[in-house]
Amino acid sequence: MGLDIGDRRIGVALSDECLLTSQPLGVVHRSNLAEELQAIKNLVDHHDVSTVVVGLPRNMNGTLGPQAEKVLAYVDELARFLPIRVVTWDERLTTMQVERLLISADVRRKRRKEVVDKLAASLILEGYMAFEKRDAPLDDGPGYT
Repeated sequence: MGLDIGDRRIGVALSDECLLTSQPLGVVHRSNLAEELQAIKNLVDHHDVSTVVVGLPRNMNGTLGPQAEKVLAYVDELARFLPIRVVTWDERLTTMQVERLLISADVRRKRRKEVVDKLAASLILEGYMAFEKRDAPLDDGPGYT
């Protein structure tokens, strides 16, 4: 599961069972930490999620700014609450990339606000899955090293 954590909404995306693609699922509206964590846990349980990938908004020079610090604090809470692995993934320019894509597709501003978070979560998850596939050891079968 991929999460794009913003101040008002948390975009949510899921991978397919083969971990080849990700699909936007929806958003969790920010209001109360306990309710948000429970909503995410419900999604994790319902979809049998094994890892949560949270986008970490680094500055262009790689440093962590105020928003990244907020996300890391949220990740700490999430990791304590969920019984599964929670990891961060560099999401520099993800939201901007989604915005540009939606603008080029001539999507109205109101509609863009409704979908940008879950699409950003999908890109975060896809980036992480591509990295995991690239770094996965090859399975040469029995007897090979």
